[in-house]
Amino acid sequence: MKITFYGHAALGIKVGDKHLLVDPFISGNPLAKHIDIDSLKADYILLTHAHGDHVLDVEAIAKRTNAVIVSNAEVAGYYSGKGFEAHPMNHGGSWNFDFGKVKYVNAIHSSSFPDGTYGGNPGGFVIKGERKNIYIAGDTALTIDMKLIAMRTKLDLAILPIGDNFTMDVEDAILASDFVDCDKILGYHYDTFGYIKIDHKEAIQKFFDKGKDLMLLEIGDSIEL
Repeated sequence: MKITFYGHAALGIKVGDKHLLVDPFISGNPLAKHIDIDSLKADYILLTHAHGDHVLDVEAIAKRTNAVIVSNAEVAGYYSGKGFEAHPMNHGGSWNFDFGKVKYVNAIHSSSFPDGTYGGNPGGFVIKGERKNIYIAGDTALTIDMKLIAMRTKLDLAILPIGDNFTMDVEDAILASDFVDCDKILGYHYDTFGYIKIDHKEAIQKFFDKGKDLMLLEIGDSIEL
């Protein structure tokens, strides 16, 4: 499993020969101006919620790739109403796709499209594929529900927001990593706007002091599990 960071909360995940994109907000992110969305492959686009800084490039990419959009029922319905192929999910539900199993899990945030359309309840994803398990938290506060993930799944990686203001901060993300019982963390949802700029060295040190590994990738860089 290969995971590529495209800035903010945008991720590329390659599982076998399948390409997943998560929350593609790229063309509107000045920090990701070197990423060409027309070059990105996508068999599936996973959306944690409907905010513009997570869905900006969905339609352009899905129109070019015919990707299946996977999200909560309201977000999926919004895109299917526009003629895109979508797979609706809801909290606690899972589905076996051709790349692996996806479960839609709880997140505490808000969700509406830029045009004001209701975007359902926000969520995160637990993805199991190639004998690797990852948790993508989405935009969320720290929630005790995260402990439920560790009761069902042994994670190889937790992808957690750390930018504060709109989501968890670093200290809450450390607690979240305890809740999900995973010491290998990929941080995201930071630096894009003034509200969420962080001190990278300080964040990494705080995780290190707790015996954990926080990775802060350069935009376009990848890790493999």
